[in-house]
Amino acid sequence: MPNPKRRHSQQRGAKRRTHYKAVADTWSIDKTTGESHLRHRAHWSEGKLFYKGRLVIDAPAPIAPAATTEGSGEAE
Repeated sequence: MPNPKRRHSQQRGAKRRTHYKAVADTWSIDKTTGESHLRHRAHWSEGKLFYKGRLVIDAPAPIAPAATTEGSGEAE
């Protein structure tokens, strides 16, 4: 593993790290629903999926519950 020949000053490290910034996410208002959402992301509104102001999915598909067996499963 290579190691530095001489010690780097704290200023050198600080100069290198100046570009690391915490940036807040960009929010937008949907022109169709009027709701706020993350930019470049689809969002749900009243059971409908919208992207760029357009309806993508009208309603989510209902999820059927898994079939359950009563008892131990043995026939009596």
